[in-house]
Amino acid sequence: MMSKQLLFFILFVIAVEYYTFVAVRTALRNTNNSVHLWLFILYVILSLATLWSLYAFAHWGRTAWPSLTLKYTVNILIGVFIGQVLIAAIMLLTDVVMIIPNIISFFLSFRNHPVGSPSDSSRLIGRFTFISQTALLIGGALTSGLVYGMSNRYNYKLRRVRIPIKGLPDDFKGLRIVQISDIHSGSFDDPEAVSQGVAAVMEEKPDLILFTGDLVNDRATEIVPYMEVFKALKAPMGVYSVLGNHDYGDYVSWPSEEAKKKNLEQLKQHQADMGWRLLTNEHVLLERNGQQIALIGIENWGARGFTQYGDMKKAVAGLEKLDIPVKILMSHDPSQWDAQVRKDYRDIDLTLSGHTHGMQFGIDIPGFKWSPVEYFYKEWAGLYQKEHQYLYVNRGYGFIGYQGRLGVLPEITSIELV
Repeated sequence: MMSKQLLFFILFVIAVEYYTFVAVRTALRNTNNSVHLWLFILYVILSLATLWSLYAFAHWGRTAWPSLTLKYTVNILIGVFIGQVLIAAIMLLTDVVMIIPNIISFFLSFRNHPVGSPSDSSRLIGRFTFISQTALLIGGALTSGLVYGMSNRYNYKLRRVRIPIKGLPDDFKGLRIVQISDIHSGSFDDPEAVSQGVAAVMEEKPDLILFTGDLVNDRATEIVPYMEVFKALKAPMGVYSVLGNHDYGDYVSWPSEEAKKKNLEQLKQHQADMGWRLLTNEHVLLERNGQQIALIGIENWGARGFTQYGDMKKAVAGLEKLDIPVKILMSHDPSQWDAQVRKDYRDIDLTLSGHTHGMQFGIDIPGFKWSPVEYFYKEWAGLYQKEHQYLYVNRGYGFIGYQGRLGVLPEITSIELV
């Protein structure tokens, strides 16, 4: 029996294809008949290929692709479909804004113009043709942008941030933390490019390296080809990590619960083999010349429908008995900051998160940033402050789903505590 989600998706695809067809047919209204026919045939072929790409992505998108050529051909066609979605949205909005009021106007003026006004009709057709052509142009620009963005998937951007922490011990002033997040190793296909990002981390000469979750897409085996690459991450005060929502294997079907648990244990072991210290609802004390600060690592805790394996009470247990002036929390999902940290844990000075990827799409320039993800997450990229508490949301080292980055580049964050 067909699920409601699948039925909704099929209806959505039909609507997108219909409105895109209307846009193409209208835009080609005045072209030569033979040109019109060939362009229409090309459009039909492209649409069929796009529909096939949706199936191929569903079939191989979360597993090993048969070939890189197939992988990127499908992703280009997915970009075409996203462009079609934008075209369909513009055409639907046109229907609502222009067609319906004109129908109402037609009926209201029927007594005075029983046959209708030819000039009004021609103006309406001309306006609709212009809108269709504009929609195709905008949709094509989006598709082109998404295809171009695939070349940015390893274009790591180093962002340096200075964060003033009240009460920071003298020996920790100038502490350099490099944060990376959301590696999603199952999406990688270029070890050399990934290594260049690791080299950029080490060039910062970090005192401490923190990884804030989502090492894989689903399976522990995904990180195996890249373990030697990430073993190169070294810091005098250590490399620490936490788990993200993808690390638990919740998004695939396992033959048994035992197989799922084994996958997670393998992932934990892989991190240990890379020299990373995984913090699972626990804390460690970092010391310099007898002075200490606390580093807290919590399992995934999401306020937006994602899993909540995290246990803050367990993670901070015992800290209340110690005189620790500064506390840093590693929490994969930034929604925890507003939902729990700021309400119940006011002594946590800095929270480091990832998860959003900046949706791998948007505008991210000095002085202005926008991404559709901001309609789901208030804090989605960069530094946020409320009173004395700070949150930094890393835009992610890797990628998942869309095999690229458009506007929001993969990030390596170099944080200096002052």
